[in-house]
Amino acid sequence: MTAVDRPGLADATRGRILFGGDYNPEQWPEETWHEDVRLMRDAGVNSVTLGVFSWSRLEPEPGAREFGWLDTLMDLMHANGIGVVLATPTSAPPPWLGRLHPDTLPRDENGDVEWWGGRQHFSHSSATYRRHAAAITEDLAARYGGHPALTMWHINNEYCTADHGDEAAAAFRRWLREKYGTLDALNTAWGTDFWSQGYDSWDTVLPARRPHYLKNPGQVLDFRRFTSDMLLECYLAERDIVARHTPHIPVTTNFMPLFFGQDAWRWAEEEDVVSVDLYPDPRDPLGAQHGALVQDLTRSQARGPWMLMEQAAGPVNWRGVNHPKPRGLNRLWSLQAVARGADAVCYFQWRQSRQGAEKFHSGMVSHAGERGRTFQEVKQLGAELARIGPEVTDGHIQADVAILHDWHAWWAGAQDGRPSTHVDHPAVLHAWHRALWESRITTDFAHPGHDLTGYRLVVVPQLYAMRDAAIDNLLAYVRGGGTLVAGFLTGVADEDDRVRPGGMDARLRELFGIRTLHEWWPLEAGEHVETDGFRGTLWSEELETAPDAVEAVYKGGELDGLPAVLRNDRAWYVSTLPEPAALRALLARVAADAGARPVLEGLPPHVEAVRRGELLFLLHHGREPVTFDLPGAHHDLLTGTRFTDEITLGRYGVVVLRS
Repeated sequence: MTAVDRPGLADATRGRILFGGDYNPEQWPEETWHEDVRLMRDAGVNSVTLGVFSWSRLEPEPGAREFGWLDTLMDLMHANGIGVVLATPTSAPPPWLGRLHPDTLPRDENGDVEWWGGRQHFSHSSATYRRHAAAITEDLAARYGGHPALTMWHINNEYCTADHGDEAAAAFRRWLREKYGTLDALNTAWGTDFWSQGYDSWDTVLPARRPHYLKNPGQVLDFRRFTSDMLLECYLAERDIVARHTPHIPVTTNFMPLFFGQDAWRWAEEEDVVSVDLYPDPRDPLGAQHGALVQDLTRSQARGPWMLMEQAAGPVNWRGVNHPKPRGLNRLWSLQAVARGADAVCYFQWRQSRQGAEKFHSGMVSHAGERGRTFQEVKQLGAELARIGPEVTDGHIQADVAILHDWHAWWAGAQDGRPSTHVDHPAVLHAWHRALWESRITTDFAHPGHDLTGYRLVVVPQLYAMRDAAIDNLLAYVRGGGTLVAGFLTGVADEDDRVRPGGMDARLRELFGIRTLHEWWPLEAGEHVETDGFRGTLWSEELETAPDAVEAVYKGGELDGLPAVLRNDRAWYVSTLPEPAALRALLARVAADAGARPVLEGLPPHVEAVRRGELLFLLHHGREPVTFDLPGAHHDLLTGTRFTDEITLGRYGVVVLRS
């Protein structure tokens, strides 16, 4: 089948919102399985993921196959109307694989082996690992491809392994030869004339192992690209196996939110279903905004509905202090995901483990059992998702604003030896997204090479490294009538991390009205700069500009009187990071001028508004009840309540309204 013919999430949802999570029944005696099914039916669970970490149970010794327990479970799920997302178990190889084949174990940048005893202990470049992973995947696909319970394939889990070992080194050289062709081209791209690093032989080229001092940034950048590509090769190998057996069944693998190690734009193109794991901190006052950012990014990668593969029903186990979710927060954040495009709401995991490294990570059924608050809230959510599913699924979200993000720009900008270690790309991205989120302006994310013509406003929080084609794309967008706002450290380097003449690409300087970028002036932690309109943080710049391009100037200090914010017709440049209220006001003003409006005007603080299709989601992220005007008559699909001209939302309240 061609990519166009591949199935999608709708082939698994079939007009429902998928609800359930990872189910690890091998941790429990068989009598518990029947109790689990009873509770699943009670909670409205219609989907479970089986087999994620089951390799040693499926293949207890080399070549053995023990599928009987999985046969029983597949049949049990089908008999009870519960679909199965069947996982390949390849993220957690059995100990015998590492013992018999040490080449399958990854090595860190110091050359030390990462042993079995946890998970993700595989070398993505190991031919032996790939051969064994393909064999177990082939047998799973052959055995269960025709099973009526099967609704989706889930490949591996949270791909994140880097490898600096010898087999990875050989693969890295092959990857580089394919990319560059010649050593001269490699030396040019990596700038190896600096510090006498010129390579005269491919055999001398290594992964980004630990040096005496700073690593070569070009080498590090390519190693990050290589690692993403090698993991993608592993995914594709298993995906192609299951797709050959079941061309009608969609395939996914789960992203971690805004994960550094994968070029998720490229990965998403290879998935039938784009899915993500999302774990905001319940104590974080901006946890809901973090969730919204990840949801917007995932929806944009999917170009439509997506799958929340994992979230926590209660506390996680990997923070320093692991707080439970207060009453109602799990429901609120789950419905926020649906509002922002999720057609599947799932958890890690179904039943909280009694042993192992994650026994204090919550489950849909917690240690308190079915009478516990966690399960009772899960039951309520399951009933509500079943109620709204037919009205919501496959509904799309219209955004007039796009935020640009690129993993390659992030990788390049995260090098050692940069002007400020306080500049953290995800933090800057969050700050700009927050400003729009708090203004109730719906945003997509886009790659800088995507077609941007459908957006009224394009926002570039930071794109340190950009290809010429991406810059040309931005210029064409503005020439075509679009409005662009860019933050500092944008267009500094090319795709090889080579600083562009003038410290910013000349085309961008002309676009923004910058004559000369004299110096970057990074700020210390807690330091700020004043302008004639707001306070800036993190960064400032010494700019020489055309006088008519100046929108705000610095006040006091070394940069007194110099431009801080530029506006050159429809192109804006912000040379610092305004404090949250100021950035929100700035972007709301620019968005309004561009014709991008909030979903609703005049909402109280902490109330989020999202339109999905014909439905309006209102989500209250505060603990105290709020009442506000909402002109017209509206029907809440969750409760059946009718509202006219006014609405009240209680603690963590949600309504899904049809006018």
